[in-house]
Amino acid sequence: MKFTKMHGLGNDYVYVDTFDQSVPDPAAMAIAVSRPHFGVGADGLVLIGPSTEADYAMRMFNADGSEGEMCGNAVRCIGKYVHDRGLTAKTRVTLATRGGIKTLELRLQGGSVEQVTVDLGEPALSPASLPVTLAGAQVLNHPLSIDGQTHHITCVSMGNPHAVIFVDDPRAVDVHGIGRQIEHHPLFPKRTNVEFVRVWRRDLLEMRVWERGSGETLACGTGAAASLVAAVLNGLADRSAVVQLTGGELHVHWDARDNHVYQTGPATFVFDGVWLGA
Repeated sequence: MKFTKMHGLGNDYVYVDTFDQSVPDPAAMAIAVSRPHFGVGADGLVLIGPSTEADYAMRMFNADGSEGEMCGNAVRCIGKYVHDRGLTAKTRVTLATRGGIKTLELRLQGGSVEQVTVDLGEPALSPASLPVTLAGAQVLNHPLSIDGQTHHITCVSMGNPHAVIFVDDPRAVDVHGIGRQIEHHPLFPKRTNVEFVRVWRRDLLEMRVWERGSGETLACGTGAAASLVAAVLNGLADRSAVVQLTGGELHVHWDARDNHVYQTGPATFVFDGVWLGA
């Protein structure tokens, strides 16, 4: 099985081009290749393939084998892959995901893709769209008790679920302990990603993330988008901001005209390989 290792700000995946090869059990392969030391080592597995409704299609599987709806960093990396491997000469491509069709604007440097702007679409705020088992039009600054401590969550779906918590210092937070418990909390029947966000300025956020099915990662593109939306909803930020993640920076803009969230960041090739199984 030929594969390519790529990352967006350290959020790394094993990518398999399924145009000329198949993956019989992607969930099992995701678990195997993601293991550090025993596999390739990654946050999960991403399949790139044909689509009848867009230029390409993506399926992504977390490190635990569960299938996710969307991954902002993976979307950018697919943009780089299809252009730099000669699958397309276009600089504007569409990608079908379980979280909807995304439009990618590819930014070239020296003939290869260095940055990608992704139209992530409209954020969904209703409890049913996440889903979260709470009433009301949206979940805004809702108190949630974990181990005797109260955390206030704002829930946003960017095609996948996010619970955003504003904190004084993300580096001081027990991301593994709190993140794991919120991911599996009964409020979230399909589990959730969890973001811990510090607002430095109205145009500058800092974030750490606990990703559903993978644990803490160095970056989460949809998480950065959800964090900006949540900050705006809570009156803490403007609609354009830089989001600082452990692995680097993303530029996020929530456009008031079309209600879409746009995100710009890098996509990086690491290496090609052949997976022989484990």
